[in-house]
Amino acid sequence: MSKIVMKTPLVEMDGDEMTRILWGMIKEELIEPYIELKTEYYDLGLKNRNDTDDKVTVDSAEATKKYGVAVKCATITPNAARVKEYDLKEMWKSPNGTIRAILDGTVFRAPILVKGIVPYVKNWTKPITIARHAYGDVYKNVEIKVPGKGKAELVFTAEDGSEIRETIHQFDGSGIIQGIHNTDASITSFAHACFKYALDTKQDLWFSTKDTISKKYDHNFKDIFQDLYDNEYKADFEKAGIEYFYTLIDDAVARVIRSEGGFIWACKNYDGDVMSDMVATAYGDLSMMTSVLVSPKGVYEYEAAHGTVQRHYYKHLKGEETSTNSIATIFAWTGALRKRGELDGISELVEYADKMEKACVKTVEDGKMTKSLSLISTCENPVILNSMDFIKAIRNTFDTM
Repeated sequence: MSKIVMKTPLVEMDGDEMTRILWGMIKEELIEPYIELKTEYYDLGLKNRNDTDDKVTVDSAEATKKYGVAVKCATITPNAARVKEYDLKEMWKSPNGTIRAILDGTVFRAPILVKGIVPYVKNWTKPITIARHAYGDVYKNVEIKVPGKGKAELVFTAEDGSEIRETIHQFDGSGIIQGIHNTDASITSFAHACFKYALDTKQDLWFSTKDTISKKYDHNFKDIFQDLYDNEYKADFEKAGIEYFYTLIDDAVARVIRSEGGFIWACKNYDGDVMSDMVATAYGDLSMMTSVLVSPKGVYEYEAAHGTVQRHYYKHLKGEETSTNSIATIFAWTGALRKRGELDGISELVEYADKMEKACVKTVEDGKMTKSLSLISTCENPVILNSMDFIKAIRNTFDTM
């Protein structure tokens, strides 16, 4: 059978550890046999980021702006242990944070639902989509380790030289300071993306922060969302029969747990990072969560919502067998290929993506799965497969569909 021909390349961002191993397997078994794959490749593995002083991360984001669609493997955000392990020049920033800042988009994450995998929250019968702001907060922070006594101040100097100055704390001894920021333009883009996505999917939109404590920072998010809703989206929401409401994040958590799902939960950057992992785990598994970054200029970056699966990678290096679930990474590829097909008018590419996702779900529902899925599946006597055999089982399902 002839392969599907692509017109425009995807931006391909390779990553780290076990997900990098899976990346190669997925391309070899599930993509290249069916598609004449065209990509502009960027190695975002930690070693290459270090060798290029992290320029490769910026280059990959700029390429995404050029071509419109990217697919990204999971990458390491180094801590002190990683600096030592990889002999890094410095503790490089999160590559996801860098890319998201350049693209100025919103991350939408939703669970992949499979029959036989029952959510830990039993009343969750519909998917919950996390809309995560993708700029600023702790991902663009500035930190100081305070050596001893002294006064910490927050200072803004305007172009005309005038200042706004606030005392943060009068230190009696050593401590720490963190400065975070955001912009009205980015918050506005975030809000627009959330309202439009809710209208497109006909889902209620919830937004939560902690404005009772953060009376300027978080309150600014709340005000921008409310102003946009009142002036631009209220009539459309009412016509669509969907609801927008704001609530404090602690109240939102309680509401989410009691809900049946089926809505979009918009969160600030860090809140969305944490809550998307909570939602993914509660639905079954971190490796069963889709993630797409959507920029206001119509640029898309698809990735798995989980990390690099470090523990399995160390087993792999020892020559030991692993049973790593690759579905979220496969869905990153299918999401990007589907969007590329839609933008370029290649229906075969869209059909391939739809069929491959169905093959992933059907393989698990037929009782063939990785170890982590078998632990939460209601399937009797599941066949537990290693990492490569699971991918081959998906290929077999795809070929016979």
